[in-house]
Amino acid sequence: MLLIEAAVEALAAARAAAEGGAQRLELCAQLAVGGITPDVQMQRACRSQLALPIYVLIRPRAGDFVYSPGEHCTMLQQIADAKATGVHGIVTGALTEANEIAEDKTSELIAAARPLPVTFHRAIELCVDTSKALETLIRLGADRILASGTGRVGQLVRESRGRIAILAGGGITAGNVGQLVRETGVREIHFSVRDAAKVRAIIANAKD
Repeated sequence: MLLIEAAVEALAAARAAAEGGAQRLELCAQLAVGGITPDVQMQRACRSQLALPIYVLIRPRAGDFVYSPGEHCTMLQQIADAKATGVHGIVTGALTEANEIAEDKTSELIAAARPLPVTFHRAIELCVDTSKALETLIRLGADRILASGTGRVGQLVRESRGRIAILAGGGITAGNVGQLVRETGVREIHFSVRDAAKVRAIIANAKD
């Protein structure tokens, strides 16, 4: 069974994703720049009007994933605010200037999110050693990794050996989803959504 996660930045898009058959939502703002934390009002609106599990992106700004102490404190507060709205999961993460997992910061973010599950976002694609990053995230207790690219996703699926969920994202369309699933064995996919038709088309082609 393939799980469909829809990245959305508005309540209308969230409703469309649910109508199309998505099984989980990732709430973001400013998807054009890779997404940042959505405002609390949107989180509350989606939580009150939709029955799907809702994960919230915690990212204080666009750009890199190397955060100052002040930005890290902002992220911890954003996690607390998101949890207070009743959402079901957190999407976040941090890197060092050497493009490795920032273990202390990421560990604190995961701890702040508990008992909610945590997805480490596509910052992993910037890591100099994907295998090392994978093992670090498993050790830190992350529940899921979002990554793109057939080769990278396939590598993560193989090396994870079921110890952490792998969520495939990045440019997924009805035209390429079937091949991605067949070649990597990934069981969760993620893509941005504005209308229900896109969700239906991807679900249909993923089954082929």
